Amino acid sequence: MSKTAGERESGKLVSCSTLNSADVDENNPRYLPDGDDGVYKLPALWSLVVQRYRGDTCDGKFHGEGVVWFQEGHTYKGMFSKGLMDGPGVFTQAAGLKYEGEFVCNMIIGRGTYTWPDGSSYQGEVYNGIRHGTGTYKCAKTGVFYRGQWYQGKRHGKGTVYYNEDKTSWYKGDWVKNNKEGWGERCYPSGNVYSGEWRNNLRHGEGRMRWLELGQQYVGQWLDGVQHGRGTHVWLLRRVDGSQYSQNNQYEGDFVQGQRHGQGTFHYAGGAIYEGQWKNDGKHGQGKFTFMDGRVFEGEFVDNQMKTASVDGNRALWPLDSDSSVLGPDMALNIECVLDKIPERNHDTERKQVEFVVLRQDVELRSIYSFYSRLGHAHTPDNTFLLSRLQLWRLFKDCNIHRHGISLIQIDHLIKEDSKSAEIHCPFSSMLFCRFLSCLVIVAYHIYSKDMATQKNIVAACLSKLITDNILPNAKNVKGFLFRQPDVAVVAMSYMKRSWEVYQALRRVNPPPRSDRAVTYRHLLWAFKDLCMLDRKLTTLRLLEIITAESCDSNTPSSCLNMEITFLEFFEVLLGSAVVKCQQVERGRLLSRSDMEAGSEPAEVEDSEKTVLTTSSSFQSAGSSTLQDVLNQQDINTKVGETSQSAELTEERRGEGKSVQTSEMEAKDNELQLRTQILQKFFNHFFFPAFDHHQSVTTNMREKKLRSEA
Repeated sequence: MSKTAGERESGKLVSCSTLNSADVDENNPRYLPDGDDGVYKLPALWSLVVQRYRGDTCDGKFHGEGVVWFQEGHTYKGMFSKGLMDGPGVFTQAAGLKYEGEFVCNMIIGRGTYTWPDGSSYQGEVYNGIRHGTGTYKCAKTGVFYRGQWYQGKRHGKGTVYYNEDKTSWYKGDWVKNNKEGWGERCYPSGNVYSGEWRNNLRHGEGRMRWLELGQQYVGQWLDGVQHGRGTHVWLLRRVDGSQYSQNNQYEGDFVQGQRHGQGTFHYAGGAIYEGQWKNDGKHGQGKFTFMDGRVFEGEFVDNQMKTASVDGNRALWPLDSDSSVLGPDMALNIECVLDKIPERNHDTERKQVEFVVLRQDVELRSIYSFYSRLGHAHTPDNTFLLSRLQLWRLFKDCNIHRHGISLIQIDHLIKEDSKSAEIHCPFSSMLFCRFLSCLVIVAYHIYSKDMATQKNIVAACLSKLITDNILPNAKNVKGFLFRQPDVAVVAMSYMKRSWEVYQALRRVNPPPRSDRAVTYRHLLWAFKDLCMLDRKLTTLRLLEIITAESCDSNTPSSCLNMEITFLEFFEVLLGSAVVKCQQVERGRLLSRSDMEAGSEPAEVEDSEKTVLTTSSSFQSAGSSTLQDVLNQQDINTKVGETSQSAELTEERRGEGKSVQTSEMEAKDNELQLRTQILQKFFNHFFFPAFDHHQSVTTNMREKKLRSEA
């Protein structure tokens, strides 16, 4: 390079430099959040052949400001010193990678900016061509952004990474060689947040996790990403309309692989406390249960259930104070009406034995209470409701209590407390779990006292038989027209309040005029005739079949016409009638909104083309079979809320794939639309208008009669 002109050719520069990128490789520059040790190499600068130079020189060497073009296609523009790149400059590789920043003796050292061909960039400190020190990297394609410390090309030290452009998913904390390690805080796209220790990109050590949507929080030890060791898990229960609870459940103790396992204490929202051994998330082993008033009950737990005394002599777990109530004051049973039927000297023993029966089946009974209390409700965050009388009626019907010579109306009179007589049949009244248990005891004694007359503890024996023979085998197998399908039930419930007004009106007009007078099936038949609801589809015979489907012997329907019925039985007759009266639709056609608003009938078709709604779990048609046959065709034992899940599992096992599931979902949506239209058409275009018209005519006739008499 002896030329002194402003342009030199055929020279070489010494030294070399590399760019180590943990996130960008040569062929596909992409941010890899948890590390990739690909190295993006700059050319060996000392081996590059200078094709042309334009700039300042001194003593025959590049010195000052200049521009170099290399034979390989690279360029450098910036400062030179004694033939070497030194000072601020811009080096652009032929492939498009560009570095703009400081050079020291042909080495990239100091602060600078790397820009990749795809637009990704790094701005910060560099040592020997490698990101080292503090800097910021941004990926153009994914929007991933990291600002923090680097060591030899890797995220190392303190730093913050944002995984999306909205910056709703991020990690702030310690890094070790591209891995989250040490202490850090991670916010996930769902809004869940973890703050604590990390190892090899996993939650490990002490930390706190908050699940936003689930309303839960855990503070304690972690191992390889799961709860393991000592910790505290809190369920943040949110109160909604109809919900019982507003406090929190909390567990403090041992965890193994994400489950409560070992020694631990569970504080219930209601105030009770369990202290003892756990296994696979359940109470198992020796434990102590403390009630709200401080009474203590100790003993052995197996599979989340306490071993308690029973009428057949099983091992008992007695409270420390044998004179106290086993269930505690907040769970006191109101069964005085039953105890009054046995000698007073046996009251305390009988009550305690009843409480032991309840404790032995506590988990199942609570599950049944929770299940039925959710019927007819849309899903809520905590999904906890009080049991209504309507839902209690449904439980008794499902468990065939009404087939023991007692009607639901009679049960209402048996279990009434101090309620006014006008309220004992109200479907909207609700009850706590302890009241629900009291009702079971009263009903059990009424239907089984004769059979259990020889038992030492007759009330406890009756309750045990009711639970064993009726409740446990049949509960959750929902029957009838109202609650069988959750989605349809939610729609049907919207017509319940107005239907209740109709039911009350029928009670008032049918003699004798008593405040506790209920409607009979005979009254209902008369009402359908007076309202002109009967036609060639909904005939008297078909209506009788609907009535006898559950309530009485279908072979002798007249035997139950004088039986008083609750609102549940009344409302389910309406729902069954809706299916029969509005069952036919054009093949492959849902009614349009204009059809529904106009109340138009679907077009008549030939007999061979007629279609009725005959889906497996839906309200059924009134073809040539009886209503009882129709009910038998349905999946009587399908549990509400589990039908779709079970079907999906079956399809997965058969390997049908996503296409089958998609078609099932579409079919389910169509079924729901059809049933919604059926209910809307029946109630809004037939039943309610007919009732209003009849009421108006009756009122006018009564007023006319009064005027004529005056």
